[in-house]
Amino acid sequence: MNRRPAVLFATFGVALLVALGWVATKSGPLAPIRVTVTTVTVGEVAPALFGIGTVEAQRSYLIGPTAAGRVKRVLVDVGDTVKAGQLLAEMEPVDLDSRVESTVAAAERGRSTVAGAEAQQRDARSRQELAAAEARRATALGEAGVVSQSAVDAARKELRSAEAQLAVAEAALAGVRRDIARLDADLGGARQQRANVRLLAPVDGIVTSRAAEAGSTVVAGQAVLTLEDPRSLWIALRLDQARSTGLRVGLPAEITLRSSPLTSFAGRVARLEPTSDSVTEERLAKVAFDPLPPGVSTGEMAEVTLRLPMVSKVLVIPNASLRSRGAQAGVWIHANGQLRFAPVKTGAEGPDGAVQILDGLAAGEAIVVYSERDLNEDSRIQIVASLGGAAR
Repeated sequence: MNRRPAVLFATFGVALLVALGWVATKSGPLAPIRVTVTTVTVGEVAPALFGIGTVEAQRSYLIGPTAAGRVKRVLVDVGDTVKAGQLLAEMEPVDLDSRVESTVAAAERGRSTVAGAEAQQRDARSRQELAAAEARRATALGEAGVVSQSAVDAARKELRSAEAQLAVAEAALAGVRRDIARLDADLGGARQQRANVRLLAPVDGIVTSRAAEAGSTVVAGQAVLTLEDPRSLWIALRLDQARSTGLRVGLPAEITLRSSPLTSFAGRVARLEPTSDSVTEERLAKVAFDPLPPGVSTGEMAEVTLRLPMVSKVLVIPNASLRSRGAQAGVWIHANGQLRFAPVKTGAEGPDGAVQILDGLAAGEAIVVYSERDLNEDSRIQIVASLGGAAR
C-alpha cells in the first residue's frame, strides 16, 4: 500500500514532462517559427517618390530704405493685400526737400549763366569772322601793293586776338555747361533720394511681416515690411537621396497639405536644387502647385508624392520580404524544405509596397514575407496563411 502514492507521483511527473515538452515544441522556443511565403512574380511597378516639404514663396521682397532714417508712417499691416506701386510706408525726409530746392535754384542760376556764356561766345565768333574777313582783304590789298605791309600785319594781329577771345568764350561756355550737367545730376540724385523715402510695393502681393513702427530708426537696407507674391507659392521638398532615382523637372505631383489632409492638390516639379543636404542625405526640389489652390499659407507643411513612369515586365516582390544582413539587402528563399539567404539588388519601388528586383532572384522562387522571429539557415519553419498580426 505504501508503493501506490509513489507510483501516482511518478505517473504525474511523467505526464508533466510530456506536457512541458509538447508546449516547448509547439509554442515554446523549440517550436517551429511560423512564416508566410510568396513567390517571385513578373509584373509591373508604379514607382513613386515621397517627401515632406514646406510651403514658401519663390518671390519675397524686403521693403526698406536705402539710407538710414526715421520711419514717418506705416500704412499697411500684416495680411493686407497691396497693389504694385502702392505706398506702403514713408521715411522722414530730413533735409531732402531743402536740398532739392537749393539744387533747383542753383541749376536755374546755372542756366542763366549758360545763356550769358552762349551770348559771349556768339559775339566772339562774330568778331572772329569779321577779323578773318578783314585779314583776307588786307592780305589781298598788300599783295596788290595798295596797302603797306604794316596794315596787313595789323589785320592779322586783330584776327589772332579775335580767335583767342573766341577760344576763351567757348571754354567758358563748356565749363558752365559742365556745371549745369553736374547740378542736374545732383538734382536727379536728390530727387531720387527724396523718392526713396516713399516705400512702394514693387508687385501685387501680401504683407507678411511688419518689422518697424512710426518713430523707429532703421539703417540702410533694413526691412520695414516684407511682401510676398502669393502667385509664386511652391513647396520646398526634401527627398531621400537613396530613393531619388528618376527625379526630374516636370514630374507630376500629388500634394496634401496639413490643413487639408483629405484633399489632394495637383502639382509638378518646378526646379531641382544643384546641391543636396550632405547631413540629412536628402535631395532638394521645388514643387509648384498646378493650379494654386486658395487659402494656402507660407510655412505650412505638405506631403508630396511624385509619380514616376511605370516599370513593366520585371521581377516583383513585396518590400515586407526584404531583410538586411549588415549593409546587404536580401530575402529568405524557401526551397526543398531549407532556408537560404539570397542577396538582392532592388530597383523601383511603388507606394503599394511592390519592389523591382534587378538581380538575385528568379521568377517562381518562394520567399519568406513575414516571420514570428528572426531567421537563420537552421531555423525550423511552419508555413501559415497569416501570422494574425505577429511581428516579422
